[in-house]
Amino acid sequence: MNADDFPTPDADVESVDPESLKDRIDAGEDVTLLDARMTSDYEEWHIDGENVTSINVPYFELLEDDIDEDVLDQIPDDREVTVLCAKGGASEFVAGTLAERNYDVDHLEDGMNGWARIYEAVEVEGYDGAGTLLQYQRPSSGCLGYLLYDDGEAAIIDPLRAFTDRYLEDADDLGVDLQYALDTHVHADHISGVRNLAEEGVEGVIPEAAVDRGVTYADNMTTAADGDTFAVGDATIEAVYTPGHTTGMTSYLVDDSLLATGDGLFVESVARPDLEEGDDGAPDAARMLYESLQERVLTLPDDTLVGGAHFSDAAEPAADGTYTAPIGELVEEMDALTMDEQEFVDLVLSDMPPRPANYEEIIATNLGQHAVDDEEAFTLELGPNNCAASQDSLAGD
Repeated sequence: MNADDFPTPDADVESVDPESLKDRIDAGEDVTLLDARMTSDYEEWHIDGENVTSINVPYFELLEDDIDEDVLDQIPDDREVTVLCAKGGASEFVAGTLAERNYDVDHLEDGMNGWARIYEAVEVEGYDGAGTLLQYQRPSSGCLGYLLYDDGEAAIIDPLRAFTDRYLEDADDLGVDLQYALDTHVHADHISGVRNLAEEGVEGVIPEAAVDRGVTYADNMTTAADGDTFAVGDATIEAVYTPGHTTGMTSYLVDDSLLATGDGLFVESVARPDLEEGDDGAPDAARMLYESLQERVLTLPDDTLVGGAHFSDAAEPAADGTYTAPIGELVEEMDALTMDEQEFVDLVLSDMPPRPANYEEIIATNLGQHAVDDEEAFTLELGPNNCAASQDSLAGD
């Protein structure tokens, strides 16, 4: 049976929207989830947290009228359980089946697809440049973006295609004109929104150094070379060439206060170096990353904030709720930033997680070599980003 074809259950089943579920998790409430997707999908990507109990029982194990007792024994009957699946169909059916057996259950509206549409904007309180800086956070994949606005103008760094309308609506609500959409590099885990925003009249900006990878739409974009600047009200965004994760990786220094590092440096780790040239090219890319960090990033003042394009489950947010940290603090907490070159290279090559799902097709799409519609683009990027060099935090090591 297709998970979209389940009948409506006889028992009344309440639903919970993804935002409400996240609010409960963020508030520290103990949450029990029954994930009814296939085990392979669950192991690749599921909702987790310190106060989250997550159980995986594939929906097909709950289809029969006479369900195996060993299956039911896995599901707590002494607390509320939220059932979820990929899109919401199977979870409603499973929740109804359990409700008929007197379990206290509800189900997650739109499943993991709904979870992937959560996108929050949090002000970076430690930013002390001109204007206001927001960090966009997508908890399902750990993607981060940055909206700077000042004196009626705004710029978005590392926008996602899935949220093109959101950026335009937010700019309208703030009473600002979205001037620039800037990409730090050719992303491998999500579909960039720069071209879609350019179609809406925003000036699209891509790194000059990324064009040689085969970008097909460079003639329609502004290219950013090292040292180029973009004015947003009284604030200035400066391009800082920081290759390593990719050959075109370019960070953006936002009014001398925050360095948007793309996938070069995160608050919990450094970049993985294998997504452009594979395993064979990873050692050279790791050495390039070491040089970028030592000569371009860590030479900035210690109080300069670092804000990456991603965060992982191992990341700890700052007091303001953003995934940012001062450079000086990262140097103190992350041994990788004080190692010599060979130690660094050995470290980042030693524990790389699986490559992002569909990364080759995502890269081709972001280069403009492959066209996908909005639904396919959204589906391609579901799952974790896996752009860091380690699945565990390197901070505090």
